[in-house]
Amino acid sequence: MKKLLIALSVSAAAMTATVANAADYVIDTKGAHASINFKVKHLGYSWLTGRFNSFEGDFEWDKAKPADSEIEVTIDVASIDSNHAERDKHLRSKDFLYVDEYPTATFKSTGYKATGEGKGELTGEFTLRGVTKTLTFPVSQLGEGKDPWGGYRTGFTGTTQIMLGDFNMDGYLGNVPVELELNVEGIRK
Repeated sequence: MKKLLIALSVSAAAMTATVANAADYVIDTKGAHASINFKVKHLGYSWLTGRFNSFEGDFEWDKAKPADSEIEVTIDVASIDSNHAERDKHLRSKDFLYVDEYPTATFKSTGYKATGEGKGELTGEFTLRGVTKTLTFPVSQLGEGKDPWGGYRTGFTGTTQIMLGDFNMDGYLGNVPVELELNVEGIRK
């Protein structure tokens, strides 16, 4: 009986240790420690850059089992900010984001494949303007550890490219590529 109790205790401790490695995080948008940026060539002469000011999300990260990691992000597409009010108004219109009909864009991961220490390929379903496409892109962990306020944080960055035509936005400029950059700092829940 004593051996059985010891075995159960060791098993329970091992399971607890495994669970402790996995953690749920909320993306720190309140502290503005996360960003979703974009970049597109303007007429082939220069880069037009901008960001989405309002988004939220959560993710699960387990350094010991990175393949079990998940992320979900919702973007308020009306919060687009290209540092030019009239252009932003046009980007919100039916010609581009059509925010009256499609107020949010979402990304929900479907897989993560580690490719090295703190590096991997994130795959997921990206929905924009009512169209869902599978995206796979490289991500890197920037850091992980305790913060000065007694919490625990981790951060990642990743960049991918989408084509406007894939999301029914090819009428005005044609089917041009847009680079999306996601910088995420999460606070452990």
